[in-house]
Amino acid sequence: MGCRARLRSRDGAKDALLASYAATPIRHVFADSGVAGRLVNWARDLLRTTVEIVRKPADQKGFFMHPRRWVMERTLAWLTAHRRLARDYETHRATSEAMIRCAALGGMLRRLTRGKPATRQQRRTLSTPD
Repeated sequence: MGCRARLRSRDGAKDALLASYAATPIRHVFADSGVAGRLVNWARDLLRTTVEIVRKPADQKGFFMHPRRWVMERTLAWLTAHRRLARDYETHRATSEAMIRCAALGGMLRRLTRGKPATRQQRRTLSTPD
């Protein structure tokens, strides 16, 4: 069982915010409504970090693609395209973090080295020798 299964979102968010504050210049974070409440004030007062809660529209019925949520969903989809990240195999947090960094770097390098807009690969047909 992975580390995140033992923590509630609210508790894990505090650890994640502390780690990002120490390691990066990130000072504006988007979060789900599950972490709303005292965490927002704590981050503002102690870490000088803005935690913006992304809520669904009040009149929403059915599926709605919220732009900020879509960024996260798309990023997770890109990362899980890498075989090692498709399942939660890692038992150590540092190994999992390294695999996420490798997957993200691979995606960035692909986009940088492409140098032109993405195009679909042409369909190949197999031909049998006569």
